[in-house]
Amino acid sequence: TFFCRWYAGLASRVAARAAMATKNALKKQIRKTHTACPRCGRKSYHLQKKVCSACAYPSARKRKYNWSAKALRRKTTGTGRMRYLRDLPRRFKNG
Repeated sequence: TFFCRWYAGLASRVAARAAMATKNALKKQIRKTHTACPRCGRKSYHLQKKVCSACAYPSARKRKYNWSAKALRRKTTGTGRMRYLRDLPRRFKNG
């Protein structure tokens, strides 16, 4: 009888420890590494390094590589709103 009670208590302690270990493992998994970048708006700004992996913010030069032609096509002039450049031909034509 003593052994049964001791074993039952041991089993509950082991189960509690396993649950705690699982909880800690989950905490490690859901840590946030990247957030929205102030310059490009993508979720690529590394919180500990303080550098964006998409545009290299806060560096003055924007990140771009010729080995990734698709990425260049996605980011090039004409893929956004072009608030200033859109009106230039008309303004130039009319003086």
